[in-house]
Amino acid sequence: MTINKFDYIYRKLLLTKYFVNGWGDPEKLKSLFQFRNHIIDRDSCFKLVSSDYPVKIVKKKEDSDSITLEGVFQSPFSYYLPDIVPKESHLAHFQVLLPKKWPSKNVKPMCVHMAGTGDQYYWRRRAMLAKPLLKEAAIGSIILENPFYGKRKPNNQVRSILCNVSDIFVMGGCLILESLVLFHWCEREGFGPIGVTGLSMGGHMASLAAASWPKPIVLVPCLSGTTASGVFTEGAISCAIDWDLLEKQYKSNSVYKNEVGNIDNKVNKLKVKFNAGKQFIKDMNIDSHFNVQSNLMFEDLKNDNSSLNICQPQQLNKLKLTNAFDNLNDPSIEENNELQIQKDLKQTKHMMRFFNKHSKSEDLNLEALSFMKGIMDECTHLKNFNSPVDMDIVIAVCAKRDGYVPQHGMDKLEDIWPGAEVRYVDTGHVAAFILHRNTFKTAIIDAFERAQKKYYDKPL
Repeated sequence: MTINKFDYIYRKLLLTKYFVNGWGDPEKLKSLFQFRNHIIDRDSCFKLVSSDYPVKIVKKKEDSDSITLEGVFQSPFSYYLPDIVPKESHLAHFQVLLPKKWPSKNVKPMCVHMAGTGDQYYWRRRAMLAKPLLKEAAIGSIILENPFYGKRKPNNQVRSILCNVSDIFVMGGCLILESLVLFHWCEREGFGPIGVTGLSMGGHMASLAAASWPKPIVLVPCLSGTTASGVFTEGAISCAIDWDLLEKQYKSNSVYKNEVGNIDNKVNKLKVKFNAGKQFIKDMNIDSHFNVQSNLMFEDLKNDNSSLNICQPQQLNKLKLTNAFDNLNDPSIEENNELQIQKDLKQTKHMMRFFNKHSKSEDLNLEALSFMKGIMDECTHLKNFNSPVDMDIVIAVCAKRDGYVPQHGMDKLEDIWPGAEVRYVDTGHVAAFILHRNTFKTAIIDAFERAQKKYYDKPL
């Protein structure tokens, strides 16, 4: 069994379900997508948070080798969209870990740690990275509590499982503006170089935060990708989503399709619209839709004669597959691959039944999948954001066989952000989290050393 299969089995064992209430209020989704135009542009986003934004330190504790602070501030996002952010998430909580003594008066490196999926409170990030970074490299840490997590969890939410798809976008908007608050606070307190990191979802949030800061900033995203669309439509988490519910809601409320789905993409000069699943269904061969969630699940079958032929890289090139699944209905392609697709489909259905109970109905709800992909790409794809100011201090760590953040078919970070360094570990998501913590720590230390050398060390 490959590690990537283990990612799916591990996810299955957790039993928890995502988005149990569906998409969320369509009117709130409309407001979120309209406000995103202020977020995705760095200049307008930066203006949303003043350099003297108030932050309050409410607790201080000294140990033998470190100082721990705890602070709070009002989430700026809650000022702009107060009815969309749950009241429990309006107040942002964070913890700071500082060395008793800095190696240099002029160099006080500080790293903001974003939370991965399910990473509530401070203890996990503090033990996993913050303390080792402090001990080995005198790098301070700020651990920010996620909206919808820990002290910021809505009363109607079970653990860290988000109730609505829209909660993802609320969370992202909050974290981007909250990171700007913390970056400004670091500058006022004399910390620097400043950096941001995170694992999995936290890595992607870190990327969005760094893209929103108009100054050089260390960025080390770990086990994340360039968009969240594959996470929810192809990765292991997709098996924990009630697609039947999402499909039913999507079809029963015209606002999703006619208004939310047709909001112009202001970043794309062509103003491409989501089209809310129509083009997806038109172009997509209905007999091959099972591949949407199974592309990465059985990577070890690629060298087998019975492997899913449509998932092979050379076949993807031959089919000229694009993000919109263009040209899959080309007659010549259908003729050449029909027999193979039918053969592969039998095997795929069997595999999908094991991992996703909704596949028993042999209907993976193509309109819901397409709508999910469209809104996730629109709001989370790094192409829609500015690039960090200095790529020399960007180091990403990715898992080659990641079952949670599928790397196949996704734009590579080094292509979207030329100059960024990407380090790969040859394993899956869960195994990387367990076995490669030193790899994450080393990447963070290396990136901070580069920033110090470039911006803080005085030439002799």
